[in-house]
This record gives sequence, C-alpha cells and structure tokens, in this order.
Amino acid sequence: MPSQITPPVLIEVTRGPRVESCHRGHLVVVDAAGNLRHLMGDAEAWVCMRSLAKPFQALAVITSGAAAAFGFGAEELALFSGSLSGQDFQVELATKILARIGLTAEALQCGVHPPLHRPTAQALVKAGLNPTPLHNTCTGKHAAMLALCVHHGWPLADYLNPAHPVQELILGAVARMVGFPKGQIQVAIDGCGAPVFYVPLKNIALGYARLAAAQPGSPAGTLMAAILANPMHIAGDGRLETTVMEALPGKIFAKSGAEGGYGLSLMEGGLGVAFKIEDGSQRALNPTVVSILDQLGALTPAAATALAAFRQPPILNHRKEEVGRIRPAFALQP
Repeated sequence: MPSQITPPVLIEVTRGPRVESCHRGHLVVVDAAGNLRHLMGDAEAWVCMRSLAKPFQALAVITSGAAAAFGFGAEELALFSGSLSGQDFQVELATKILARIGLTAEALQCGVHPPLHRPTAQALVKAGLNPTPLHNTCTGKHAAMLALCVHHGWPLADYLNPAHPVQELILGAVARMVGFPKGQIQVAIDGCGAPVFYVPLKNIALGYARLAAAQPGSPAGTLMAAILANPMHIAGDGRLETTVMEALPGKIFAKSGAEGGYGLSLMEGGLGVAFKIEDGSQRALNPTVVSILDQLGALTPAAATALAAFRQPPILNHRKEEVGRIRPAFALQP
C-alpha cells in the first residue's frame, strides 16, 4: 500500500434498506508454486505483514535447533505463532516457556495492554490486578525471540533492535517463506516494538500456501501440525481464527494480522490466501474470511453453522436493536 489499482469493494455496511459505507481491499489466492488462482485488486500491493509474519518467525525456533534444545512441543510452537487473547491458559504456558529458558516475564519487552479476552480483563480488574507483558497479544512471539537468544548466547537487552542477530535470523526465515529477497523487504516497527516487514501481498499468500503444502516432518510441516492441533493458542475463545480452525479441524490455518490484514492456509489443495482491507478496518475481516472459505468450497455444513455469526454480523443500536448488517459484496475472480 498504496497501490496504483483501486481495490474493489469487499464488504458493505448496511443501515436499513441501503448501503451506508463500504470497505475496499486487495485479495490474492495462490498455490505453493506461486500460481495465481484468484485475484481481486493488486497482487503487487505492498502490505505490512504485522502478525501475519508470526508463523514464519516461529519457524526459526525449529530450524535453529532451539525447539529441540529446549524440548518445545506442539503447544509451545503454536503459541509462538499466535496472536494471543491473554487468557489464563496462554499466560501459564508462556510462563513455563520462559522458565524453561531460564527467564521470567521481566525479560519480555513487548509492553503491556489489557487482555483481548474481555472476561479475563474484567477478572483482573475485579481482583485489583494489573495486566503484565504476559497478557500481551505478542507474548508468544517475544518468548520465541528470547528462546533464540538464549539458545545462541546472544544478548537479551536489545533483542528488538533490527540489527540484533535474532532479528537478522528471523528476517531471513520470513524472506525464505514468502519468496522475497531479504534485502528488499522493508522493515518497520510493530505495536509490540518488534521489527515488522513490508512485502507484496502475493508473497504473503505464497508463504501461507507453502505452509499448507509443507511435507510432514519438515520444519514447516512440523509447525503446521502443531498449529492445527492447538487452535486455542493461535487466538483464543470467541475469535474467528480459533473458531474456524476448530470448525474445520486439520483443514484450515487462519491468522489475523493488524490494520485489516489476514492470511489463510487451506490444507486441501495447498492454497494460500492473503487479503488487506484498505482502510485497516477490523470489522471487515470476519465476513471476508467466511465468504472466502465458502467460495473456495472449504465450508462443511457443520462449519457453516459454526461460523454463521461471523458471516454477516448485525449492526446494533444502543437499544440492542438490529439496524443493519456487515456483509460480503464480492465474488472471487480467476
């Protein structure tokens, strides 16, 4: 972003009988060889990956030998790849990971915000407790970075510096998975303080297709098996990513980014999907994801039922009356 191509409308927001507003976006579907299957908008649009990079960053824990050295299993690998809700079971696992590498939460430099899981945030307030870095949505990613530092004997104090060896290692892992030259990736800083990466949208889709097509036992195959077996560590209760993966077990990896970015790996067919809502709207994400899965033939009747609340979420007024809908407005083009 920005692109020279005006993106199509993906989502309409109605109020009463008319469309009140809309959200445009770019959308790409590719296979693991990079062949374009569907395109809406600009496949070359530069997109900041934000949390879409997390599974590729987590691969470095496997390929470096850190996962084997510390005995990280499927749950840990999934947590490294997720954008967490700050629920108690996620906090407990992150605490155990840090203890295994000889550290505490004080080593995390991701910052503090309330848990995304509202009941957990409310429980903290009721108990008179403040959130900690362990409740951050990027805690897993930061724990992975610290594990890499400890494994290699690298300094911990400045692990977020883009010039730090752990960030150089991660950048290389991301570049290989998305098939884009490391030296051409543009680096910025995320909300958690870690480096983030701009690449063309089609390359993000390629990375997710490569995850979908990864051979069992390969580093990417091992990571995908861990992710698919532990959807609760990719997001959390009530969030679309986890709900999709639970509704279609072993078939879909769903990953939200930020500012309207999203990635999908479809195991059947080895397809990768990436889209970017131009205005960064989060409310456009869920209907877009469900519509994509439906149009690609990935939804079973049971999954369609489980995801019904996400397909066309209602607009409610302050009296809790339905006054409109957030609805998909696109058909995938070859």
